[in-house]
Amino acid sequence: MRLKQKKALLGLGLDNDDGHSRYTKGPNFHLLGGSEETHERMQETAMKFNEKLKEREKTIDDISKREFFDIIDEVA
Repeated sequence: MRLKQKKALLGLGLDNDDGHSRYTKGPNFHLLGGSEETHERMQETAMKFNEKLKEREKTIDDISKREFFDIIDEVA
């Protein structure tokens, strides 16, 4: 039996020095760590990424690697 792969955007923040553990999961993304500011920025980027997918009427599984990077360049 072969499992179908599911693509997702993974955000990893490494600048946390306040002791808080931050984790946000949403459609197409998982965000881990970071300072409050960094985590918030990752959240904004992930939401904008999802908006661009919706505008293109595609899912993350429908886009090519090139399209993925094009969208990230637009929203970052």
